[in-house]
Amino acid sequence: MTSPLPKNPRWSREQIRAARLASLPPLLQQRGLQLIPREADNFILPAFPGLIVKDSYWRWPERNLAGNAIDFHIQVLGMSFHDAMTAITQS
Repeated sequence: MTSPLPKNPRWSREQIRAARLASLPPLLQQRGLQLIPREADNFILPAFPGLIVKDSYWRWPERNLAGNAIDFHIQVLGMSFHDAMTAITQS
């Protein structure tokens, strides 16, 4: 029997760097979010009007927000850093 993972493991710099660069469209589709393709490989999300996603980056001009894949999980989806890292690394 394996022991459960600690609630808040320490993430390595490499894991954090990789998570920041994770491609958002497949991660968001796995979460059941609808993405609508736009020009230049951008996507919009009907669940978050005005938010634009491209690769590992997103921006939400109306709210003056933008960031990487980790930031999306924290600022848009309201996750903790640990939960965001877990969601990104387990996909």
